[in-house]
Amino acid sequence: MKRGEIIEVDITGYAFGGKGFSKIENENGPYIIFVDNTIPGQKVSARIAKKRKKHAECKLIEVLTPSSDEKQLPYQPISGAPYISLPIEKQQAYKKESTIDIYRKLGGFQNNTTLFDEFIESPEIFDYRNKMEYSFSTIRKDLETGEELDDQFALGFKTRGTWWKVENLNKPDGLFDAAFEEKLKEVRLYLEKTELPAWHPPQKKGFFRHLVVRKSFKSNQLLINLVSSSQGLKLFDRASFKEFMVNLFGDRLAGLQHTINDDVADRAKIENGNNQLLYGTPTILEELKGLMFEISMESFFQTNPKSAERLYTKAIDYAQEKFELKDEIIMDLFCGTGTIGQIVANELPNIKVIGVDIVAEAIEDAKRNAKRNAVENIEFYAADVGKFLKQYPDYNNKIHTIFLDPPRAGIAPKTLKMVIELNAKQIVYISCNPATQARDARELEDHGYVFQKFSLVDQFPHTSHIEAVGLFIKE
Repeated sequence: MKRGEIIEVDITGYAFGGKGFSKIENENGPYIIFVDNTIPGQKVSARIAKKRKKHAECKLIEVLTPSSDEKQLPYQPISGAPYISLPIEKQQAYKKESTIDIYRKLGGFQNNTTLFDEFIESPEIFDYRNKMEYSFSTIRKDLETGEELDDQFALGFKTRGTWWKVENLNKPDGLFDAAFEEKLKEVRLYLEKTELPAWHPPQKKGFFRHLVVRKSFKSNQLLINLVSSSQGLKLFDRASFKEFMVNLFGDRLAGLQHTINDDVADRAKIENGNNQLLYGTPTILEELKGLMFEISMESFFQTNPKSAERLYTKAIDYAQEKFELKDEIIMDLFCGTGTIGQIVANELPNIKVIGVDIVAEAIEDAKRNAKRNAVENIEFYAADVGKFLKQYPDYNNKIHTIFLDPPRAGIAPKTLKMVIELNAKQIVYISCNPATQARDARELEDHGYVFQKFSLVDQFPHTSHIEAVGLFIKE
């Protein structure tokens, strides 16, 4: 086998991170072939991305034969939901077993099954997302023939394993608001009639680039942002587009924006371009555990808010399991828009919460929402967590509980060392990547923080992603 070669594989097992695998016996023992986004029972074609002495890592191209466990659903298959045809009970079993084992493999915790507390299901398994980003392209994959067609006007999701080819979304995908996605085809047809071209990814030219949508589960309203280049901008009738969208979505449309982004990078972020509000308001309101949060198109906010409530409830329960939190100082590090910090501060008004995050816009959102919710026992700082801990050494030995919620890469070793030196009584570690939590858990144990337990939270059904929350108490 060689890198880049396309092979056919029968998937026989499931590993952490959504990697199905197959074992081939040879004279040197078993050789393992991993294929991402696959499940046992499937026969797939895959491209070899990395080849090592004892294993190969492959990218899925196509499922040739489905697993007998898979079921037909009334949704359009998309690359972002590779397991949607698998019953949720099977999905959860694969996630639970493979993730618990990662604490043994990467953290060295042989008592991993004893440490495991519970698996927390998502309250909703379909249409649970509150944000979705759709792409335009002049290169379209025909869903019936699989053929790649040029000079098209496509709006939907990129074909698995490609960055240039888009599949039109013609019916709901099962992840985002079904009523909106039922009308996405009408939006596509309207924009196509403008005769302005969709983006051509290889040539980095064209007009229409992305359509980004946020939803409030509280109000059932939508924020919609059309992202385009400036190529042909004078020919785009914004007023007509606004009228079309208002008529199409009615009272559900809270706000409509148009972002002009000429950055050749394939990103839809507003800060990369000029943004104009065409209609309504630039924000919507969402509720988490009784608090209201104002969310803009660029706000960092939990993608599955109903499941996030269960995650935060578990984290707060862990924080109060051994100690009564009263007149204490609590730190919320990597706090983002400060959701968990505000919830803790609201439920425990006698404590003081310090929230820190490097993203200044997120901190501004946090301050604004804390004021909206009249949560006064919380302070927010826009700073790198490591630098903040250096700048405020007075907090050493004065912190009772630290809530950690770092990025997928985990905590930088120097920053983790500073967190440890704060000498807090306990740490509640929330992670969107249990593999990095398992690694950091070993470091915390080596410095006197005993790993008490962890729970898994299924924030993203039909994907390989799983979140974890762990409790560590200082000896």
